[in-house]
Amino acid sequence: MSNITHVILSGGVGSRLWPLSRKSNPKQYLNLFKEGSLFGMTVLRNKALCDKVTVVGNCDNYQLSKEVLDSQGVSYTDIVEATPRNTAAAIAFAAFAADPDDILLITPSDHVIVGEEAYAQAIEQGIEKAKEGYIVTFGIQPTRPETGYGYIEYEEDRVLSFREKPNQDTAEDFIERGNFLWNSGMFCFRADTLLEELQQFEPKVYATALAAWKHQSNGKLDEALSKKIPSISIDYAVMERSKKIRVVATEFEWSDLGSFEALYDYLVSTGYAVDEQGNMIIGSEMYTAFVGLKNTIVVYTDDALLFVQKEKSQDVKKVYNTLDKHQSKLID
Repeated sequence: MSNITHVILSGGVGSRLWPLSRKSNPKQYLNLFKEGSLFGMTVLRNKALCDKVTVVGNCDNYQLSKEVLDSQGVSYTDIVEATPRNTAAAIAFAAFAADPDDILLITPSDHVIVGEEAYAQAIEQGIEKAKEGYIVTFGIQPTRPETGYGYIEYEEDRVLSFREKPNQDTAEDFIERGNFLWNSGMFCFRADTLLEELQQFEPKVYATALAAWKHQSNGKLDEALSKKIPSISIDYAVMERSKKIRVVATEFEWSDLGSFEALYDYLVSTGYAVDEQGNMIIGSEMYTAFVGLKNTIVVYTDDALLFVQKEKSQDVKKVYNTLDKHQSKLID
């Protein structure tokens, strides 16, 4: 019997949730929710569905993963990237660590999912298709013309095309046409199936990732060898090119909490307080008054203060990038 392994990708820094999210404490580990952190919720959600756990993280945050998994009593395989090389390499490492016929369920560590039964049904469908030799992606039923997500054009379980994040007009067209799903960034496949496709379409990524993996020590990858791996997403490397792709159109509620707008909507749905104009305060009990402002989010931390219009929250990444460019300690 092949094992079902839950592979958690936890290398992201959550730059669009700065100043809450930092390199030393990314958004997936923030205890913003009554259920704990997004990482902890991800582990719990898949516990009953999978036999094993593998975490692919980075040298800045792997200890944070360990704290959560130890607290839940979960044994796991730890893969620590020396330098970020995007999702194709991260997933390849997980596949190299598995047996060839193992089914890998790849999930990000920072998503909110509501609807346990619908989630379990979707994962079971994906696992069955993976056993048949398909590479499965999970598509989310869109609830609005969102410009912050990629889309999957589909017919039944066949993927017709993958689309990059669209502008507003294109997103509205996708919703109107009715055969587009949000790309969840979740996948399911046999380890050997994925590696065969990666070797076919991106032989340099495959070869350099394998070389780095062969020289790993207790799951920690060599930095010099890792830097030789091309930085390519799994979508570009395999998903958009393989003939073995299938999609499961899911029924559960989903958010990647990739912006303060998404976080705002989720917090409001859980009863978090806003004033009569929809303004929200995160991170402080200090009395804060809003005059002449609507849907404004104020984020307090010890060393930074952010004011953002809810609808402009995707632009927070520009602030992060500017700080990164100037090597500011405010992102560490």
